[in-house]
Amino acid sequence: MAFTREQAVSLLKTYNQEPFHLRHAYTVEAVMDWFAHELGYGEDAPFWANVGLLHDIDFERWPEEHCVKARALLEEAGAEPALIRAVVCHGWGLTGADVAPEHEMEKVLFACDELTGLIGAAALMRPSKSVSDMELSSLKKKFKDKKFAAGCSRDTIRQGAELLGWELDTLLSRTLQAMKDKEALIESRCAEG
Repeated sequence: MAFTREQAVSLLKTYNQEPFHLRHAYTVEAVMDWFAHELGYGEDAPFWANVGLLHDIDFERWPEEHCVKARALLEEAGAEPALIRAVVCHGWGLTGADVAPEHEMEKVLFACDELTGLIGAAALMRPSKSVSDMELSSLKKKFKDKKFAAGCSRDTIRQGAELLGWELDTLLSRTLQAMKDKEALIESRCAEG
């Protein structure tokens, strides 16, 4: 079944209540929507967005079963196989669900998941607490500082860029632009809870 956004949000909130996890879900949802349009998949943007929204559905309650438990939760909810596959493969090489990203959408999710966390953490360090005034050079400094947002895997981000056939700077600049363009939307969704 193809979920509406409302159905996807309801499913997300069944297993996620912490504001940090909801913010991450809304951020990745918005970034995936942006990339769908940017890369010529505008008709599929709602699907890309729902994949982003639901990609960490299992992480808050079952971090040790991340991407494995997601399959069961999404199958039980009647999610379409393509959504389940995309959610599972974003943990490729990181979790027990070892399904490699193949489609461009899956590669974008794999590449951007960790990166949105890094960009979000960098934004919180700025006086503005926003990505709106962040330059690529600032992001690159944070990326190179292994102690900053140490939980965000730089290797995964690099691997994601390689999977897409992009230079690292291309991935960094595009994802930063996506977060700038979608910042107001992300903030409004976080305010709604």
